Amino acid sequence: MSLETEMLVDRVPTFPANRPHARHRTIDGLALFQGTCLVLIESAGFAASTLLLVLGLPLFVFLLLAGWDLTSLFAQLGNLAEHYRSAEPVARRFFAQDLQIAFLVGIGGLTLLRLPRFLRRLDRRLGEGGQGHD
Repeated sequence: MSLETEMLVDRVPTFPANRPHARHRTIDGLALFQGTCLVLIESAGFAASTLLLVLGLPLFVFLLLAGWDLTSLFAQLGNLAEHYRSAEPVARRFFAQDLQIAFLVGIGGLTLLRLPRFLRRLDRRLGEGGQGHD
């Protein structure tokens, strides 16, 4: 199993600085701006969809446990709220910390699962940029 990976940065050609006949390269500002905008838009979409997936997962699980009945779902949520309200402050704090940790683990795990596909899609989209999208 090879651990060697090829990154987008690895594809940038390197030129020695002390070449006497080297000419100045011009940077295509429009292509750079378009590529930057594409990366920002794709990254924002990736982050938003990952966040919505993680936030929607508990609703799906609660609906599944309630047998797809909204009355049972809201009865269980009311029961959970009543127990939270009557709990000691220390127990409330631990419950809130547990929820925060579960959220961070969920978002991190889902991001790690989705990241390779996102990077492949981003690489493909950046590669097709010079094909006349006017």
